[in-house]
Amino acid sequence: MFRNSEINNKEIQKGLYLVSTPIGNLEDITLRAISILKRSDYILCEDTRTSKILLQKYDIKSKLISNHKFNEKKNLLKVLNLLKKGTIISLISDAGTPGVSDPGSILVNECIENRINIFPLPGPSSVTSALSISGFSEKFFFYGFFPEKKKLLNDDLKKLSELDSSIIFFVSPRKINKILPYLKKNFSGRKILICREMTKYYEEYIRTDIDDIEKLNFELKGELTIVISDIKLDKKNSQNLSESDKRLIKEMIKKLSTKEIINFLSQNKKISKKEVYNYCIKLKNEK
Repeated sequence: MFRNSEINNKEIQKGLYLVSTPIGNLEDITLRAISILKRSDYILCEDTRTSKILLQKYDIKSKLISNHKFNEKKNLLKVLNLLKKGTIISLISDAGTPGVSDPGSILVNECIENRINIFPLPGPSSVTSALSISGFSEKFFFYGFFPEKKKLLNDDLKKLSELDSSIIFFVSPRKINKILPYLKKNFSGRKILICREMTKYYEEYIRTDIDDIEKLNFELKGELTIVISDIKLDKKNSQNLSESDKRLIKEMIKKLSTKEIINFLSQNKKISKKEVYNYCIKLKNEK
């Protein structure tokens, strides 16, 4: 039988450890994560108040250093000097894997430049947890949090709408109602899964068609993870090309690129992008 004491007695290397922590339920932490955190000289925390709840539960008494997006650069030299002296430092975020839509990437890059050991400790992830229950394509693109500027948001979503894969976003509850119209505009015909408070007592999962999303009343609390389906799932709900659609494409192809035609028809009509693409290629080959 594998005992916790056997993990604790094993010597660990000096360096920076990126430790994944629970995304909600505190019991989802791994044995190795507990061991490494207990044996760390320092733990870099996104929010010490949040981290203390987890650390106290498992009797972890390592020294804490606040490390968030507002002081990450300021802390950099201090943390690098500690690591160069052979200190064991763990980096954790408020939830999930540090460095992924959380502080940490600046420190990781500096450690690479300075040839300091970096070790990942895998564990809970809202990205893979949401994808695993979505029923969508396992081929996915992770975007993270939405930008504040509307133009950047529009431009990014337009590019993402051309991907034939599942797409995963993070969004705060106060922004969800502002974001939904943009998702409907760019991903019409696809399906959506909205995950709230995953692994917690009040966890909730909402599945629907993106075109029906505004019919729902969203008064959500807690961070949200959103998964958009791949294009292939459009087929059941998409219309076949009608004769009028074909005539329209024949006219459009004289002035527009295939990409522009696909974007126009997929956004304004429930027509599969793949079907439009195939017909455009057929017309070009007939010339």
